[in-house]
Amino acid sequence: MRLITYVENKEERTGVLSADGAGVYSLPYPDMQTVIETPWEELTAAVRRAEKENAVSLHSVRLLAPIPRPRQDVICLGINYRSHAKEAAGYDKEAFSKEKPIPIYFSKRVTEAVAPEGFIESHPGLVQRLDYEAELAVIIGKTARNVAASDAADYIFGYTVLNDVSARVLQTAHKQWYFGKGLDGFTPIGPCITTADEIAFPPALSIKARVNGELRQDSTTDLLLTGIAEIIEELSSGMTLLPGTIIATGTPSGVGMGFDPPRFLKSGDVVECEIEKIGVLRNVVR
Repeated sequence: MRLITYVENKEERTGVLSADGAGVYSLPYPDMQTVIETPWEELTAAVRRAEKENAVSLHSVRLLAPIPRPRQDVICLGINYRSHAKEAAGYDKEAFSKEKPIPIYFSKRVTEAVAPEGFIESHPGLVQRLDYEAELAVIIGKTARNVAASDAADYIFGYTVLNDVSARVLQTAHKQWYFGKGLDGFTPIGPCITTADEIAFPPALSIKARVNGELRQDSTTDLLLTGIAEIIEELSSGMTLLPGTIIATGTPSGVGMGFDPPRFLKSGDVVECEIEKIGVLRNVVR
């Protein structure tokens, strides 16, 4: 299933995409959090009933981020592809060097996630060196506490695309990355959540990013330094991961700061983050 949140007739709704992706069937749930917390058998039965009705054209509705207002901050992995670790250290060794082979976790504040086709805010006067990061995001489906890596897949509801927009000057000026990563308009998510049953675990999916049509990032999600099962095991060993928790797993090489000279975003740029079996998340810098 590919699940979406959308607006039709000024009403926010949840739905499931048709097989060809051109239509949407409305679901009887008020928001995606409710969808995630619905027992699987009940949800799949609701989808089957919905698919007996006429689909509405996706072009006739306004797509939102699949989880427009996450219940908690997004949990992020920093420097979780070897290729990105190398380019980041080349940009600023002091800020990005990874001295120990352990995961780097940080939190990304999201008041409201940016919708597909929505705007990335450039924050003139505050932000210099605006950058993009295409990432596979994991959606937790049930309360996870002390989960073994071997059981981690059972706790995943689905996957989506997340652009971890970053203000590099703010990010590197601080000892932590919260402010430089958590500004308003810095978390595009979408276009949908592809449920975990549609993707073999662990995911080995093509991940790409384009800026104004130019391919910048091109990798696969099986190259994570710390895999999804290990991430869930470690995090859940000391904190409770609630249903709807979003974990952004890191980005491969090809971000703006990795070029020589760096190639940062500017107003009017179009950023497309794409992951196989999920779709394309397209946004414009404003």
